[in-house]
Amino acid sequence: MYKNVREEALRMLERIEKEGAYSHLLLNHVLNEGMISDKDESLLTELVYGTIKRKNTLDYYIDPFIKKGVDSLQSWVLQLLRMSVYQFVYLDRVPERAVIHEAVQIAKKKGHKGISGLVNGVLRSMQRNGLPSIDETLSFAERLALKASHPVWLIEDWIATYGEEKTEEMAYANLQPPVLSIRVNQTKTDKQNLKHRLEDEGCIVIDGYVAEDALLVTAGNVVDTDAYEEGMCMIQDESSMLTARFLHPMPGMNVLDACAAPGGKTTHAAELMDNKGTVKAFDLHQKKISLINEQVQRLGLSAIETKAVDARSLTAELEPQSFDRVLVDAPCSGLGVVRRKPELKWQKDKADLKRLPFIQTDILNEAATMVKPGGRLVYSTCTVRKEENEEILDAFLEKNPSFTRDKDAKMSLPEKVTDNLAEGELTIFPQDFDSDGFFMAALKRLS
Repeated sequence: MYKNVREEALRMLERIEKEGAYSHLLLNHVLNEGMISDKDESLLTELVYGTIKRKNTLDYYIDPFIKKGVDSLQSWVLQLLRMSVYQFVYLDRVPERAVIHEAVQIAKKKGHKGISGLVNGVLRSMQRNGLPSIDETLSFAERLALKASHPVWLIEDWIATYGEEKTEEMAYANLQPPVLSIRVNQTKTDKQNLKHRLEDEGCIVIDGYVAEDALLVTAGNVVDTDAYEEGMCMIQDESSMLTARFLHPMPGMNVLDACAAPGGKTTHAAELMDNKGTVKAFDLHQKKISLINEQVQRLGLSAIETKAVDARSLTAELEPQSFDRVLVDAPCSGLGVVRRKPELKWQKDKADLKRLPFIQTDILNEAATMVKPGGRLVYSTCTVRKEENEEILDAFLEKNPSFTRDKDAKMSLPEKVTDNLAEGELTIFPQDFDSDGFFMAALKRLS
């Protein structure tokens, strides 16, 4: 017996809102249970991601129809209205009468008669009167926040840093559905062979836009293929793939990945080394180390050694200046991956982000002690906030004269991105290559 797709979407939206669950992990779990019919899988995905993406815009549309405003509603009732209005506004193929009927039935099942009456009344009023238009007297940032569905503080931050045009491009890019990208495991196969294997197993794949190791899966379930099971590829965003290239590890080197989970860059480094040498992969949590180990085993990489270690305490584990390459993929706000994890933009708060630069600085300072003279240190994040990126690097270099920006690092990257590369630092915006927003910087130890 399959579950009702809208009831399940509502349950998931509640978990994401109340418990801070990650949409992509929760959705994968639900779809893998097999309790949603094949024909409803895409609708479930659309309802969950779409409702989260457009949350503040949907609230703006709903609010005038609620006497005491949306904040007066029970959480599940508001989620039900959001999901219903999302279908009204953004899904042409779903008849409005069907949306209203389903919403009222769910409200009757979960609540009392008064709630089902409220849901019915709000949706029918909206159907009859139409949606409120966005107030043109609002500031540019406030209007963009509603039109492109982002928190006002985040839009204002981006405008202050990058200007209105770039911010608008980034906000709208974050609303586009991401394409699944995979990295070819070149210790086992090459791009053409993998492409043929996946096509034989029912996937449609094309070359990536920017990373030379990338293929984009435009149709099919790559995780269910034998090629994936045999370790011929790894799911990883194209922007993220550039990081290990930027690190430029070579066979026989001693490499440290100080914040390694979920393991994409760790395993890529080992592949670029032809699985010859050592890659030490650390992460704070043993559970995440176990996930890395699963991927290492599947990909068939023996050069990787993993351990649960706090990256701020590396000197208790390792010999200083003993690594040719050190990667710090620092814990960050994650605001470059909003396209894949839309709840992040609502879960983050500006005040909460103030502690991140302190953690990032501590990790970078500790990891820097591990770099050999002449070795390369790469610092990366999946955010485009300068407070977590350029400002961290500037402060580090000011206090550490034995390091300099590694201008040779640009030779490790494709020409497409080197136009954006300034002084060994690269920022990729979501609108640049239809990939994640990302920052990376390469430093060289002089002595």
